[in-house]
Amino acid sequence: MPIKNGKQYIERVDRQRIRLWYNGERVNVPLSEHPAFRGLIRTQAAMYDEQCEEHHRDDMTYISPTTGERVGLSFLPPANLADLVRRRKMSEIWANLHHGFLGRSPDYMNTALMSFYTASSALEEYSPEHAQNLRAYYEYCRENDNTLSHAFVQPLASKMSGPADREESLAAKVIDIRPEGLVVSGAFLMATQGPTCEEILVLPTPTFMLGEGPLNPTAFAFAVPNDLEGMTFICRESHAHDSNYDYPLSSRYEEMDTMVIFDRVLVPRERVFYYGEEQLCERLFREGNFHAYAGHHILTRYIAKTEFLLGLLQVLAEEQNMEAEPLFVNQLVKVMAGLENLKALRLAAETGGSYTPSGRYVPALAPLTAAGIQFPDLHEVVMRMIRSMSASQLIMNPFEADFNSENQSYLESYLQGISSAAKDRIALFRLAWELGGGAFGGRQNQFERFFFGNGKTIANRMCECCVGLEDYKSKVLRLIGRGEGTQETML
Repeated sequence: MPIKNGKQYIERVDRQRIRLWYNGERVNVPLSEHPAFRGLIRTQAAMYDEQCEEHHRDDMTYISPTTGERVGLSFLPPANLADLVRRRKMSEIWANLHHGFLGRSPDYMNTALMSFYTASSALEEYSPEHAQNLRAYYEYCRENDNTLSHAFVQPLASKMSGPADREESLAAKVIDIRPEGLVVSGAFLMATQGPTCEEILVLPTPTFMLGEGPLNPTAFAFAVPNDLEGMTFICRESHAHDSNYDYPLSSRYEEMDTMVIFDRVLVPRERVFYYGEEQLCERLFREGNFHAYAGHHILTRYIAKTEFLLGLLQVLAEEQNMEAEPLFVNQLVKVMAGLENLKALRLAAETGGSYTPSGRYVPALAPLTAAGIQFPDLHEVVMRMIRSMSASQLIMNPFEADFNSENQSYLESYLQGISSAAKDRIALFRLAWELGGGAFGGRQNQFERFFFGNGKTIANRMCECCVGLEDYKSKVLRLIGRGEGTQETML
């Protein structure tokens, strides 16, 4: 079938009967009706509707090489710079709908799957069957416009409980091999949007072994529907609320994070992408250029979010009659400079890309990694500005219902702004509260800080992809006469 619309997305999510727990209770109602999920589901349904609009046909879809139907452009492996830019423009449309607040919007995982698909040849020498499984699964998701989540990260207890080949190890592993597939047990954290997707891609970092066994039971990759027997999703506390006025962000963009338990889950043989060969995990990420393709998508989201935050700062300043104050202007231009820097890094990544041996065009990784280092700090700067500019107004904000009570006249009199009605002013500061002081904003800030790895991981990635470091050192050494050749002539 071709691309899906919002109604079809909701129907598919509601059709699943996943083992999902929230606040100690099993969720037994359709997710589109549950208060923890319905706001996000409505938002993503609107996103899927957008890709079906005729005026977005060429901006958000392309012709499937298999069926001739229209499929999502985020599945397209770029063959050249033009393809990469097309993919980016597609993501811009969705990012401008959710203003960068959906870190796991559907195009993110489509991009991840596309990157692994381009590395499927790495699996050939070990198992042609598994290589074909990955290609077939990519095509299945592309042709059916499936919505994916992923599970990569394991709990601390799983990572620290001992080598993979010890019985007491809690690491996720294959515990049985059957003709029909692999039996897997283990746990994963941070399956963001796990319940509001149809399938989950599981690709953990293998745990080391002490012995010399030929196969590492913790080395595997697969994808399965969310409602297989033995799978359990456990939710964190939801920050979602229904009122768009009282909670303008969480009512629309609250992505649930879940812990996923696999308790003797039978993974069908055709859904296994590799097993036992631990080096294949690193090869899929490296040869699929995962960090470059995903980083390109993430940077587009960063830009959309920064534009929204910059707009919020301006509206807050106007409401507080401080838009011309030198201190504010000095802070604002730094955010503006940060935005322009993000745009320049994206352009550098696009135009500085290169071709793989198989003919795929890959954006340059160094500019994208630089953006990943810079954005979390920029994000925190904006959060501090919001709190500072809003002052006590960040806290004292009544509900929309109060404007419909017998206290309406009091509120309209005492809470009005210089040029804004009280209800409009309070709506603005309720938005500021969600970002600067509320649970939704706290989760956003932590999410952005560790979105693509911790500081050490990203720093190492930057060092690995930054070329020319030795040349830079040589410039200094030559100047002081310690390098090869003669000392530079004094000008």
